[in-house]
Amino acid sequence: MTSKELLYVEDALGHEQYFQTKCCEVADNLQDSELRNAVQTMQTKHQEIFNSFISTLN
Repeated sequence: MTSKELLYVEDALGHEQYFQTKCCEVADNLQDSELRNAVQTMQTKHQEIFNSFISTLN
């Protein structure tokens, strides 16, 4: 893997971590349980994407 490709992967991992963090923050502040569940589902999806990137690298 070239250094430029590695930078792309690092960016993608960083974005997925950011999305997870933001989803968690938003879900914690939502009163509506249906909306909270939807955001928590997005958080889980971003965790799965992150894990997929990691497993691809191994």
